[in-house]
Amino acid sequence: MPDDRISSDRPAEPGPTVFYDGSCPLCRAEIDLYRRQDGEGRLCFVDVASPDAPLDPRLTPEAAMARFHVREADGTLRSGAAAFVTLWGAVPAWRWVARLGRLPGVTPLLELAYRGFLPVRPFLSRAVARWQRRRVRA
Repeated sequence: MPDDRISSDRPAEPGPTVFYDGSCPLCRAEIDLYRRQDGEGRLCFVDVASPDAPLDPRLTPEAAMARFHVREADGTLRSGAAAFVTLWGAVPAWRWVARLGRLPGVTPLLELAYRGFLPVRPFLSRAVARWQRRRVRA
């Protein structure tokens, strides 16, 4: 009797596409965490610092590097805090955080925090890079 089941390493439902700055050590560390916790293998990660990165047609390289973006499976493009909430909702260990982020008024507060973080990101990124270099030498 033939086996009609279809097997695949990828789930039937595609997940979000995460556009991240791979040249930023802080960003890479965070993305590595999400990648490890993506037990369902639904996420697709695009390093926008790569010159041949397959960007969403609505994203310029400059815009992709300036803010965090996530494209949902239905094509909706989100940025900033809304993008993080979308990402968290797709990672099992972070779904509870996504639920909090979707409460009325929370995403705008997260966006304010994200906008406050953006100017200090280069400094934090350099600090993470120094810490990683020290760790490797030890």
